[in-house]
Amino acid sequence: MAAESDTEQPKLSELLEKGWRILEEVEDSSQPAGAREVQDKVKRGLGMLEQATRMVSQLQLFSSNEDLDEIPSTDIRYLLLPALLGALTLKQVGLSHRLQHLETARSYFLDFLKRCHDYKVSSFNLPGQEESTQPREPVRDAPAGVPPNLAAMAIQRQAKIERYKQRKELEHKLSSLKESVKSGTAEEEQVREYYLLNLRHWVCIALEEVESIDQELPMVKAREMMKGAEITQPPRPARPPMKPFILTRDALQAKVFGEGYPSLPTMTVDDWYEQHRSKGVLPDQGVFNKPTDEEQEAAERERKEEQDDPDTLQKARNWDDWKDTHPRGYGNRKNMG
Repeated sequence: MAAESDTEQPKLSELLEKGWRILEEVEDSSQPAGAREVQDKVKRGLGMLEQATRMVSQLQLFSSNEDLDEIPSTDIRYLLLPALLGALTLKQVGLSHRLQHLETARSYFLDFLKRCHDYKVSSFNLPGQEESTQPREPVRDAPAGVPPNLAAMAIQRQAKIERYKQRKELEHKLSSLKESVKSGTAEEEQVREYYLLNLRHWVCIALEEVESIDQELPMVKAREMMKGAEITQPPRPARPPMKPFILTRDALQAKVFGEGYPSLPTMTVDDWYEQHRSKGVLPDQGVFNKPTDEEQEAAERERKEEQDDPDTLQKARNWDDWKDTHPRGYGNRKNMG
């Protein structure tokens, strides 16, 4: 039973090679980085490389007291694990987890760079040590308006150019050794040289990635802070929708049901305004419409007749008698020839 369980458990070398191959497939893929198939590969590759890292720690393959020459040729490749983990971590998508991905990848790359620096894989400065190793002599006779850190910027630019040239040279050497190492026909010295070249190649990549992460981190942190401020800020209370102001049609309904009772016939303010405007009784129309003089005289005459006023009755009788003796149109000589 024990033998069967040992055969089922993947070997350390297989985990490294499969995880490494997945990283190369993702980098060479023409599919979008956010495609489900791509992200499934990334997740699977991370799982393999993490398992391989745990196995390396359990086996205690590396020690801070040994030199690079003391590490067996077959074990040198496992120094690449943190760099491969950092590269695959950056392949993960998701804006809400970007800060976590950047910080995790940076930790992997720094761990890889520190190990390579301790083993003296190649000559380079760890991120953050450039300023302490550079001379701090002031720049003399500098032209007016030139920033004081111009010399440091020039040195940094020159370092990038040298690193780029070194990376291209390493890629050329690796391409000539890769086929024989993968096929198993390479000798031990060639295998050792191949993985040492890979370590130096990934040192260049890790330095570039750390620099890129350090430029992106402040922007991502600022975005996260703004998002947190929006969440903590209490939302404004929703304003209730405006309802039309409604008037009841008569005072009796207002007393019984109250103004604006929805089950009664009502009118809006606009209807009320139009109705009163047409009658000319609104304050903004200057004055209310008043009855004419003729209307006032007729109303006064009618009132007196109703009260049996003698003078009014006599005038009415005389008017009726006059109409009996004078036909309609009497005295109108306008149409006569």
